[in-house]
Amino acid sequence: MTWIPLLLADPSPCLRWLVLHDLLNLPEDHPELQELAALRPADPLVQELLALQEADGSFRPSTQVFGRSASRLLSTALALERLGYLGLDGRFEPIGRAAEYLFAHQQRDGSWPLTIYGEIELEEEESKPAPARQQDFMIPLQTAFPLGGLAACGYARDGRAERAYEWLLAQRLPDGAWPTGIASGVYRYVAGYRRLPHSRWGCRSNTTGSLLCLARHPERCHSPAARGALDHLLGRETREAYALGFQVARLLGAEPAHGFITFFARFDLALVLDLCRRVGVSTSDERLADLLQFVRSLQGRYGLWEYPARPQVARWVTFDLLRSLGSLGEREDWISLQPRTPFQPYPRRPRRF
Repeated sequence: MTWIPLLLADPSPCLRWLVLHDLLNLPEDHPELQELAALRPADPLVQELLALQEADGSFRPSTQVFGRSASRLLSTALALERLGYLGLDGRFEPIGRAAEYLFAHQQRDGSWPLTIYGEIELEEEESKPAPARQQDFMIPLQTAFPLGGLAACGYARDGRAERAYEWLLAQRLPDGAWPTGIASGVYRYVAGYRRLPHSRWGCRSNTTGSLLCLARHPERCHSPAARGALDHLLGRETREAYALGFQVARLLGAEPAHGFITFFARFDLALVLDLCRRVGVSTSDERLADLLQFVRSLQGRYGLWEYPARPQVARWVTFDLLRSLGSLGEREDWISLQPRTPFQPYPRRPRRF
């Protein structure tokens, strides 16, 4: 396995800890893991974030770190996403303070208010003033973003997080996807790049964000809701090699975290594989088998997957893919029954005459 010395040679103690723990399966009480655990708070990837944390636990927006973040709540949610990906959890004091900041803005029904995000992009709504656009508007991502960050750091079973899960599930469409949003009882437009093959109103961005929350829950990750959402994502059988590892690069700050509804505009197959390992998809599924074959074909001669746009994250992308590939097949109890349908983001409309 040529990737072992290459990954363990990385200067990041967070990556070395994750490689030893998640790939080589060393127990947490192993002396080397304990040594690396003590070094993780000093990792530059962690220190870069902690320099942005305020006294109330929030993380102030930073174009350099978060991209064009629209609000402090979104920046805090994204910071928890990154810290959770680096292997840290609520036992790390800055994470605990950030989690309490997010919970302090949670509404009684379990959701987070859309207005707290400030100006966000809404297709076909730019002509209206922001307050009018958001007054009667619901977007599942308004709760999926903070809940996803909390779940990434181990707060999925918190009672307050469970209320957010129930709110999120209540917004699900009958076909198992999540919509772009609802305004005055009307489903909002779904742009072609966010369409799902087997859903009329399902939005890939909102479905991906909601599924990420479910996939990080110890029990809900294997629920029918999680499997139904993943079924929709696997139905989009596109092979975009340039986007492989984009989510990892964004979590590390190498790629900017732009957008709200457009946050998951790129179809990252590494993210899809990570969701497959968490939800538990059988490797007998034809769509997954084809996806695995494509991803393995991109592996370099030294065992690494490159991310050409940001070469510095190649080791992290390799770790992420190896973790997914090594875990797939541990649960062989679910296989999709949806038909394989060719996907077109903008299908040609038939002429009337």
